[in-house]
Amino acid sequence: MITINVTTRDGERQQIDGVEGSALMEMLRDAGLGVDGTCGGMCSCGSCHVYIANGAGLPAPIEDEQDMLEGMAEIVEVRPSSRLSCQILLKPEFDGLEVEIAPQF
Repeated sequence: MITINVTTRDGERQQIDGVEGSALMEMLRDAGLGVDGTCGGMCSCGSCHVYIANGAGLPAPIEDEQDMLEGMAEIVEVRPSSRLSCQILLKPEFDGLEVEIAPQF
């Protein structure tokens, strides 16, 4: 199991566990933490936007993810640590990752 430390939109902290190879978005959605994943992980809706506090070791965002984040910047705060959680596949080295769920737009 891979444990992720999550700060919800209400500021509550929770730990959730996921399985290697699954998308972070699925973990957050299945835990009922307000992440919708409306597009099913296709990088086209932005409803899985999160801020990653300790994202060293994460792969760089693909062009589609970068484009989606840039497009969202007019309606929601996009930070250097912003990522779409559908694009982060869990690996053992992500155990202990700190994630904050971004505001809904």
